[in-house]
Amino acid sequence: MAGKREPSDTPLNVARYKINREIPEAERPEEGEPDTNEAGQSMMEARAQYVEISIQQAIRRGDFDNLPGSGKPIPGLTDRYDPDWWIKRKIEREQITGLGPPALTLRTEDAGLDDRLDTVFAEQQVRELLEDFNRRVIEARRQLRGGPPVVTALRDVDAELASWRERRRAAQQEREEARAREEAELAAMSWRERRRAKRERGAP
Repeated sequence: MAGKREPSDTPLNVARYKINREIPEAERPEEGEPDTNEAGQSMMEARAQYVEISIQQAIRRGDFDNLPGSGKPIPGLTDRYDPDWWIKRKIEREQITGLGPPALTLRTEDAGLDDRLDTVFAEQQVRELLEDFNRRVIEARRQLRGGPPVVTALRDVDAELASWRERRRAAQQEREEARAREEAELAAMSWRERRRAKRERGAP
């Protein structure tokens, strides 16, 4: 009857190979070298010490300074588990629009809606955009496909129109004041300075 077969050393050899690949060439043990160094320290302990020293040196060099999220709590750590967390995180991080559940896309759209309205010049277009936004919020609240709840609030169309008009008026006033300051500065210059200033500003 054959004797008990010794277990294969292949996994152990693979592990040793991977570890040795991470050790500098000058510090790798040679074939037949004992498992302890001159100080009687095991090679495993010596390698662990090497790793720790490398980490401390990197810290002193500042390699770990200003890493993303440094000094901040881990986002979503206290949230309930959501199997779609990764796609939601990607949508929020990269500000992807038009993808994901309505609860996220509407919230993202709501955050930038004022800026979008400010690019519109006609009041009727502003009203249409607001009414379309409210319609999609209502439809999302009625959906039965699951997903996170829609908490985005409806926009008061009349109130938003009043805010839009006020922002346009303030922007127009700011432009007029800037133009008046520029004209006053030009008036205080000599004709040579005025010509040079206009040339630098691209004015005729």
